[in-house]
Amino acid sequence: MIGAAADVLRVGNASGFYGDRASAVREMLEGGELDVLTGDYLAELTMLILGRDRLRDPCLGYARTFLRQMEDCLALALDRGVRVVVNAGGVNPAGLASALRELAERSGTPARIAHVEGDDLLPRATELGLGQPIAANAYLGAWGIAACLRAGADVVVTGRVTDASLVVGPAVAHFDWQRSEFDRIAGAMAAGHVLECGAQATGGNYAFFTELAESADLTRPGFPIAELHPDGSSVITKHPGTGGAVTVGTVTAQLVYEVAGPRYAGPDAVLRLDSVELTPQGTDRVRISGVRGEAPPPTLKVSLNSLGGFRNEMGFVLTGLEVEAKAELVRSQLESWLPARPRELRWTLSRLDRPDAPTQEQASALLRCVARDPDPAKVGRAFSGTAVELALAGYPGACLTGVPGEGTPYGVFTAAYVDAALVPHVAVLPDGSREDIPPAPVTEELKDVAEDSADPPGPEREEVRRVPLGLVAGARSGDKGGDAHIGVWVRTAAAWDWLARTLTVAELRRLLPESAELPVRRYLFPNLRAVNFVVEGILGEGAAAQARFDPQAKGLGEWLRSRHLDIPTRLLAPLDPGGEAGA
Repeated sequence: MIGAAADVLRVGNASGFYGDRASAVREMLEGGELDVLTGDYLAELTMLILGRDRLRDPCLGYARTFLRQMEDCLALALDRGVRVVVNAGGVNPAGLASALRELAERSGTPARIAHVEGDDLLPRATELGLGQPIAANAYLGAWGIAACLRAGADVVVTGRVTDASLVVGPAVAHFDWQRSEFDRIAGAMAAGHVLECGAQATGGNYAFFTELAESADLTRPGFPIAELHPDGSSVITKHPGTGGAVTVGTVTAQLVYEVAGPRYAGPDAVLRLDSVELTPQGTDRVRISGVRGEAPPPTLKVSLNSLGGFRNEMGFVLTGLEVEAKAELVRSQLESWLPARPRELRWTLSRLDRPDAPTQEQASALLRCVARDPDPAKVGRAFSGTAVELALAGYPGACLTGVPGEGTPYGVFTAAYVDAALVPHVAVLPDGSREDIPPAPVTEELKDVAEDSADPPGPEREEVRRVPLGLVAGARSGDKGGDAHIGVWVRTAAAWDWLARTLTVAELRRLLPESAELPVRRYLFPNLRAVNFVVEGILGEGAAAQARFDPQAKGLGEWLRSRHLDIPTRLLAPLDPGGEAGA
């Protein structure tokens, strides 16, 4: 048992990404009661960054910010009796664990450090048919974390585990769950998915933030806590007196974030997102219950990060009249003047200008040209210098947004899947002994829940107004490789009936023309009054390749909310800021 009480385990979060609020660890340790403090430092792009760090120095490859946080707070965590579980080990968890032991010895803090390894498949990439990436990491599960905690670890460092495993592992160790208890494991997965992005569960990045601000201070949102129970249910909350808010709306927003269909697969269980039930339990308290789980698939997902080549970018400001003609002149000049054409030249014209504008900026459009090539010379000053040479020979009012510079390397993310039996999963315990974690004993091939492609019944004849979707619907979006995920939810039963009938794949393509020629999948989550879309390929080769100006699709959902369509006037009445309406 980890915490003081057998019937509840209080797990907090202090990081949602590499670069999150550095003071959050101290804030969470000092802000109230906790049994475990977790931190998620990894994302697809982060693995590329850490992989490149390791190429430069084999001793690196972990999140150095966490080490600095422990310099400040390791003794505090031990004094408070709080276990720390993080994936800050990146591509070198053993290196971070060693650095933490040195820190503990240097500071006279008797911390017991453990780590989980086995996810790094780079040495076996060719053998496993994974190509020649610079980082290849399998998503491990929770049982290695649990083994470390059962052995008395104060700090557990992992590499690439699933984000939810940081919460599932402590729950397994505390409640002594068995590997076949899929409903309970899936319940902890749901709580872990809510916690993993930190303040996104307490009002950060929240679609209805202006409503929330009427009753909550959003200046500095607190970080979330999950109170886990033996049956796998949980209550999401935060420390008293911290900023932000926890509502059904904020929890829903995080549950639909970066997921595809109703089956959310992990290495220890499959979480049925369509079973999740949310219930408000007072101020800043939302209960997650009813969660069902299934056996995990027999394969593990592998994150592959490779160097895709080199890129450079130049921007041209086009002011006033004849913007389209000016853009065409720039394009024809640059492409004909280049001494060697890069493999890819991608042009984007953003019509930010408007007629008879009161300021010069409002009268201007932005033309961007992105060059990519395996040869850095083709996208270096040969490219950017040529763009500058157009300054006195091109369109009237020529203005560039940057200066000439060399190209920079960019990464490509791809996902692969390998038999779980081929991936070692090892818990390195505080005494240095090693415990092999076997793969899941019971697995099932992942059954895809069919996307919702049926033509819904036509809308009823009623009074409508043509207004932005965001007046009735929230959204949160993000990236998975080259795909974008957009979760859209509403807050009443009447709005859900309308949303499910109206926001079809065809309507999404109309509202977001950039998706018109791409494969789009739609899934329904009636319990959450949410619909999720997967737009395949809109991010090209992934966030690191920067195919779009918003390479991680974080603003895609807000663009969707800003688009106008016919909405029944009966749905446009104001709702309470907490989003708890049930009518």
